[in-house]
Amino acid sequence: MRRRGKGFSPRFGATIEAMANLTLVYGMRLLPADEVAAAGTAPVRLHNGNEAHVPMHILEGSREEIEAQLRLSIDAFFDFYPEI
Repeated sequence: MRRRGKGFSPRFGATIEAMANLTLVYGMRLLPADEVAAAGTAPVRLHNGNEAHVPMHILEGSREEIEAQLRLSIDAFFDFYPEI
């Protein structure tokens, strides 16, 4: 049985299975914790003229805490796409 994460679309899942290569789009920046008010989405332009959006995430804590949270987030992210 396949796990379906938030926003999972069967059509999108079929597209992932058909892809030979994948691209992971991400960004990182460290800022003082008390200066960040919100994080939105970042646009990604596709070759076919469409636009996708990448949600931004906030991780706070010490360097070690942020690294641990990031590792867990990466593992969880790939759990959304068991077909790859």
